[in-house]
Amino acid sequence: MSSLYTRHDRGALGPSSAVAKKRRELTEDERQEIKEAFDLFDTDKDGCLDYHELKVAMRALGFDVKKAEVQKIMREYDRDNAGLISEQDFNAVVGDRILDRNPIEEVMKAFKLFDEDQTGKISIGNLRRVARELGEDIPDEELKAMIEEFDQDNDGEINEEEFLAIMTADF
Repeated sequence: MSSLYTRHDRGALGPSSAVAKKRRELTEDERQEIKEAFDLFDTDKDGCLDYHELKVAMRALGFDVKKAEVQKIMREYDRDNAGLISEQDFNAVVGDRILDRNPIEEVMKAFKLFDEDQTGKISIGNLRRVARELGEDIPDEELKAMIEEFDQDNDGEINEEEFLAIMTADF
């Protein structure tokens, strides 16, 4: 009788049970971003991506894929050797990669985009440059206010730790 109880206990609490941690699913925004990338780079509108379209679409979604990696994906998903990957397969490949992203690494990549001069800090000049690149005309007073709001060490710049706190809402 005790072995039956033990077996039942393992089944109820084991990895296959509802108690086990569930993998996060793509958000609606993420699914939409994937669809938009597919539609944009499916240049001949055949519902499939060739090698070059796949590589550009994945890079547009923030994945720094190398030639060998794209070729591997094509070999794995191009079932009829037509040199194409379907929208459904693209969704699976990219969706898995999005779910596997490390959020801290992604935030630090964003930090590096701001910190173009590689000082380890984001200055008003860095913010001004990014605003200009985005087509925004933000007065210096407003940029200073942004920095002052989150500048914990009062050095007039945002360091990696402060940026991480901002981006993870841990402020």
